[in-house]
Amino acid sequence: MEEELKCPVCGSLFREPIILPCSHNVCLPCARTIAVQTPDGEQHLPQPLLLSRGSGLPAGAAAAAAASLDHDAAAGAASSGAGGSAAGGLGGGAAGGGDHADKLSLYSETDSGYGSYTPSLKSPNGVRVLPMVPAPPGSSAAAARGAACSTLSSCSSSITCPQCHRSASLDHRGLRGFQRNRLLEAIVQRYQQGRGAAAGASAAAAVAICQLCDRTPPEPAATLCEQCDVLYCAACQLKCHPSRGPFAKHRLVPPPPPAPVPAEAAPAPISAAQGAPGGGSGCKSPGGAGAGAAGGSAARKFPTCPEHEMENYSMYCVSCRTPVCYLCLEEGRHGKHEVKPLGAMWKQHKAQLSQALNGVSDKAKEAKEFLVQLKNILQQIQENGLDYEACLVAQCDALVDALTRQKAKLLTKVTKEREHKLKMVWDQINHCTLKLRQSTGLMEYCLEVIKENDPSGFLQISDALIKRVQVSQEQWVKGALEPKVSAEFDLTLDSEPLLQAIHQLDFIQMKCRVPPVPLLQLEKCCTRNNSVTLAWRMPPFTHSPVDGYILELDDGAGGQFREVYVGKETLCTIDGLHFNSTYNARVKAFNSSGVGPYSKTVVLQTSDVAWFTFDPNSGHRDIILSNDNQTATCSSYDDRVVLGTAAFSKGVHYWELHVDRYDNHPDPAFGVARASVVKDMMLGKDDKAWAMYVDNNRSWFMHCNSHTNRTEGGVCKGATVGVLLDLNKHTLTFFINGQQQGPTAFSHVDGVFMPALSLNRNVQVTLHTGLEVPTNLGRPKLSGN
Repeated sequence: MEEELKCPVCGSLFREPIILPCSHNVCLPCARTIAVQTPDGEQHLPQPLLLSRGSGLPAGAAAAAAASLDHDAAAGAASSGAGGSAAGGLGGGAAGGGDHADKLSLYSETDSGYGSYTPSLKSPNGVRVLPMVPAPPGSSAAAARGAACSTLSSCSSSITCPQCHRSASLDHRGLRGFQRNRLLEAIVQRYQQGRGAAAGASAAAAVAICQLCDRTPPEPAATLCEQCDVLYCAACQLKCHPSRGPFAKHRLVPPPPPAPVPAEAAPAPISAAQGAPGGGSGCKSPGGAGAGAAGGSAARKFPTCPEHEMENYSMYCVSCRTPVCYLCLEEGRHGKHEVKPLGAMWKQHKAQLSQALNGVSDKAKEAKEFLVQLKNILQQIQENGLDYEACLVAQCDALVDALTRQKAKLLTKVTKEREHKLKMVWDQINHCTLKLRQSTGLMEYCLEVIKENDPSGFLQISDALIKRVQVSQEQWVKGALEPKVSAEFDLTLDSEPLLQAIHQLDFIQMKCRVPPVPLLQLEKCCTRNNSVTLAWRMPPFTHSPVDGYILELDDGAGGQFREVYVGKETLCTIDGLHFNSTYNARVKAFNSSGVGPYSKTVVLQTSDVAWFTFDPNSGHRDIILSNDNQTATCSSYDDRVVLGTAAFSKGVHYWELHVDRYDNHPDPAFGVARASVVKDMMLGKDDKAWAMYVDNNRSWFMHCNSHTNRTEGGVCKGATVGVLLDLNKHTLTFFINGQQQGPTAFSHVDGVFMPALSLNRNVQVTLHTGLEVPTNLGRPKLSGN
């Protein structure tokens, strides 16, 4: 995360960061160093300010020019006198000979690298105003400050973002017109405190300990023997190094003190003077004016509107994308803009940032796994390369003297191939690691921003962060997490040619191989009713092209396989299979070189009973369906037909229809039909349906408008009609309230059938499916004439 907290100009942690119009951040002292005069104002610039420092730029004029860019800096320079710094931030306000030279070196073209700053096309002016330490009072340079300030007041200035190179003009407030990034200041301060605490802990752990202690943890060392160069605690010194015998002449001294903590690792103290406005130094503490000597433990000052300093932020201007106060709405330029409550927009933008972070987090996780794969590839490349070298040496040694010179050439090729693969993988690892580090740093920074409870400060930077997170997620494009090279060495040495062909001996490399075996994704393979769904994929690190796949399925009875799908998709659903059947499926891939091997065979079992509903697409337009298409009635007094969603060609199937309403003695018909049955007349009047129609007293079987087997006993409200279709025996039988109605209705029933029903508006029935074939059905009633 540290890279997110560094200024793009000075490379150090942010100090008094301001938000540029392009949403990037820069230190306020650094902003003064990159501010430039626009071409319109350049003609009014006094000649001394156009000179470089090497040709005698007056220090006072330079300081005055920098001070004109920022009201705060100008006030700080005026109050601090000769000891203050107009630049405020890149070193403090000391003035003197040696220290003055150090400050100048910060702006040196050879030291800092920022002297040759190139503005963007929107700001072609190359003149910069470099902040210098003000000259002592009374000097000629100090006398020139007033003239320079008065001249600059009529000139226009601009600042160019060092990251995106977009320019922005400064208004009469100068750099003070840009908003302070308070959230970033707080995060920087918290980061510095945490780093300082870690440095102090490591220093405390550096105390010398006894080197001979068998205790856990070892005791602190009490003495050091200069001759043995061993540290002893008091107990071990008496036990292992007594002051007698051979050790009597050894010199024991106290142990050396622990190494001091480096100055850059120690936490920087935060003084009250740094946090106080109008202090001598232009660079305030990262915690802002509210940070105290305790390291910023006090609460930060509640943010106020820069245009109405006594008013707190209360609303958010959607048009300008900035927090505003109520005076801005009543008197300012936001009066006619769309505004929303500050808290609501804060929560909304936090939610957007959190959602965007989830995508980056997933990509970062994939990137970590991808790095593990790449490192495994490195090992495989090393091992495979060594294997190929050993094989190559063995083959070349078998060809005696004639193969010696050729062996060296072939070894060189293998080495180059291995080095090429290693280089490609290392380049990919470095590239992916860089992206991962950037994404991880951005994630940590965004999480710290989300932890902050400053709505207005969050909304100042939320749009930019959301865009950055989205751009970071878009960097992981398709193919970015795939290896560019394979660990395999496609090199084959043919040692069979005659001795005369030795000098033409070379590797044979297959440009294109048949595809490998596809992998069935068993977790995605499933069955539903009489349909099966299969999914597969190619194994990882496959570089052979694939033009398509061939899916094969048997007949459900252990017969021959047949092709059911040919195409490029890796997910296929096959409908219209037999119920209560076991199917075997396999898949293979093909390309221009040929057809690859079959995958493993997967066994799929279709449902033993049928679950279906009435089909709204196949029913007559007068049919009215409800209850998830399980209840049917009609809007017409004429009989209308509706079919079920299942089709049967094999097995035994049973379903029931419950009569919910039965008025005025209608004649509903129950049975089976082909998909092409006529739907605007009673079921069974054409040759596409086999049915039983029934009234309140008796029933008849009907097919091709032929009425047969009149049977006593009808239906009423609450009755249940059962239909038994036995395609193993090719028969159709009907039941009413558990009793078989008449003899077997139809024999020699063969083909594909769908459940069917015809009724009018006086009848309403509900379908019940998924039923086992009943074994306790009553004996058939005798049929009439």
